Amino acid sequence: MSEGDARSVGQGWTPRLVALDIDGTLLIPDLENGFASEVMTDAVREAVLAIARAGAHVVLASGRAPLSMAGVADRIGLTELVQELRGDRLHVVASNGSVVFRHAPMEVVHEVTFDAGEAVRTVLEHVPGAAVAVEEHGIGYRVNRLFPPGELDGEMIICDLEEMISTDVSRVIIRDPDSTSEDFVNLAKQLGLHGTNYFIGWTAWLDLAPEGVSKASGLQWVCQELGVDAADVLAIGDGRNDIEMLTWVGRGVAMGQAPDVVKEAADAVVPTVREDGAAVELRRWFRDGRGAPSSTQGLP
Repeated sequence: MSEGDARSVGQGWTPRLVALDIDGTLLIPDLENGFASEVMTDAVREAVLAIARAGAHVVLASGRAPLSMAGVADRIGLTELVQELRGDRLHVVASNGSVVFRHAPMEVVHEVTFDAGEAVRTVLEHVPGAAVAVEEHGIGYRVNRLFPPGELDGEMIICDLEEMISTDVSRVIIRDPDSTSEDFVNLAKQLGLHGTNYFIGWTAWLDLAPEGVSKASGLQWVCQELGVDAADVLAIGDGRNDIEMLTWVGRGVAMGQAPDVVKEAADAVVPTVREDGAAVELRRWFRDGRGAPSSTQGLP
């Protein structure tokens, strides 16, 4: 799918629900240092808030943990606006679909867990020096060793690896600073990782999730709760972990800097995150007359 191409939607079609990836879609990632940032342009922020003002549902959908995603929603101003306009709480799809929570206050309303032990041990046979993390909702992560600064939100609790994977979990992160994302793509294909879904980040970051779980499955759960059909959903993302979501919804849009495999799965491609691509797409459907300058700044 080349930039500007789009699958035709019905005349008068307007999304009833918009699902938005965070890093690389709303927030400009710090690729030089290899971790997420908190930088969003005013244009993108205003375009996101315009969805809620227009009466549609906004669902953040990310590989991030609930604690991190709740903070992003707060800093955008989305949490407060939805409560003000709807008297309700946000639905958020976290951990690549393994967790759905409502906010604020945070309440996990759906979670899928699995036994990650075999998959983790298999990966570590090939990258024995990797760091492993398991989510602790609302707190942070249990880790076998510290992750590079800035990569995980919340507290990092050092634990024995076997203790970490002795019970079912919703998500496992494996990070090897000495590898590349392509190394992990090749490793995951080589290993097969039966019984799990896996997602590769834009660094050497491997997410393991329950088999059949993705952002699409988490979003489907939310849509059923809200009475929204997939055909009435717009989704925007930039990563390999967005592919299932982009193909499940009525209109799936890839960011301009997305890998080719993501663009090929999408119905349309917009400019890059540094060019306010998400705002370009959202303005096609939601306009409330509140233009904002396209300056770049950190979230307040």
